[in-house]
Amino acid sequence: MIADFLAAWPLFHAAWITGWLLAVLLGMLGVLVVARDQIFIGAAVSQASVLGLAVAFRLGDQLGGDAAWMRSDGFLSLMAVASSALAAVLTARGGGAGATHEALTGWVYLLAASVAILVVAHSPHGLEEVHRILSSSIIGAGHADVLVTGALVLVAAVAIRRTHRTLLLLAVDPAMAAAVGVGVGRWNVALSLAVGVAVGVGIRSAGVLFTFGCLVLPALVARNLCREMRPLFVVAPAVALATSGAGFVLAHHGDYPPAQMTVALLCALLALTAPLRARRHAS
Repeated sequence: MIADFLAAWPLFHAAWITGWLLAVLLGMLGVLVVARDQIFIGAAVSQASVLGLAVAFRLGDQLGGDAAWMRSDGFLSLMAVASSALAAVLTARGGGAGATHEALTGWVYLLAASVAILVVAHSPHGLEEVHRILSSSIIGAGHADVLVTGALVLVAAVAIRRTHRTLLLLAVDPAMAAAVGVGVGRWNVALSLAVGVAVGVGIRSAGVLFTFGCLVLPALVARNLCREMRPLFVVAPAVALATSGAGFVLAHHGDYPPAQMTVALLCALLALTAPLRARRHAS
C-alpha cells in the first residue's frame, strides 16, 4: 500500500501536500470555531466562497475573450477568498435589528447555496466547476497552492503562538476578556476574517467537504481527547494531519476520492473518541 502511494508521488505530490497543509491550517483555526460554538459558520462561509467562484465564472463567460484574466487561477482564488472573508465578517458582526446570530448564519448559507447554482445554471463550464468544488476534488491542486497554503500555515502558527493567551480568554470567557480591556468586537472580526481567508483558499484547492470537515472535525476530536483547551491548538492540527495522511494513502490504494476518505475517517474518529468526553463529564 505504502509502496504504491510512494510510486505515485511524482504525479500527485503537490495535491497531497496541499491537502495536508490545508488540514493543519484548518485544524488550528477550527479550534476557535468550535470553542466559540460557531460550527455552522464554517458551512456558511464555505458556501459563500462557492458563490464568489460562480460569479467569477459567469462574468468570464459573459465578457468572453476580453476578460480571459477572469478565468485565471489567481482571479478565481481571489474571488473565493474575498467572498468567504466577507461572509465571515458579516456573520461575526451578528444579525442586528433583532435577528439572531444563527438566523444570519443560516441566511448566508442558504443564499449562497442557492444563488451559486442559479448564477452558473446556463454556463456549462461554470456549473461543472461548481459541482466539482461541491464534491471536493483535491487532485487538481498544484505547486502554487502548496506555496500559498504553506505560507498561511506559518502565519497562523506564529499568530496563534503570540496571541494564545488572548485567544484562550476570548474563547472561554468573552465577558471577562471585555472586562480586562480586550477589544472583543475587533478580535471577533479579525478571527472571522482569518477563518474566511483559510476557507476561501481551501475551497479553491480542495472543495467544500474537505474544507468544512477539516475545519470542525479535528477540533471536535481534540476536544474529546484533551481536558484543557490550550493543547487543542497542537492536538487538532496533529489529528488533521495524521488523518489526512492515512486518508490519502487509503484512498489511493482503493481508488477512492481522498477528500471523502479523509472526512469519513475523521467522522469515525470523532465517534470513537466521544465516550472519552462523556466519561469526563460523568465523573
